[in-house]
Formats: sequence, C-alpha cells, structure tokens
Amino acid sequence: MGIGDKIQNEAEHLGGKAKEATGNATDNDRLKAEGQKDQVVADAKKVGENVKDAVKRD
Repeated sequence: MGIGDKIQNEAEHLGGKAKEATGNATDNDRLKAEGQKDQVVADAKKVGENVKDAVKRD
C-alpha cells in the first residue's frame, strides 16, 4: 500500500468519525449513520490494500 493510499484511507476514516460525532452532538441520525458508513468503507479499503500487500510479498 502506498503512503498516499494510507493517508487517504485514514483521512476518510477520521472524516467519518467527525461526521458521526457531529451527528451525535446534533441528534442527527442520518449524519451519524453516514459517518459510520464512511468509517466502514475506509476500513474495508485498508483490508483490501493489506491483502494486496501480502500477495505481493509472497
């Protein structure tokens, strides 16, 4: 995984956490759910990149 991909995935994850926190603070369920979705997507990308890296090493 390139450093740019790592940074982008982490930024997505942190953005999702911020959306979720804002949704919690404003009692906005849609924003909270969107933030959770963003975090799941970022985590899935991390897993995919880790699998790609593992295959390259073998």
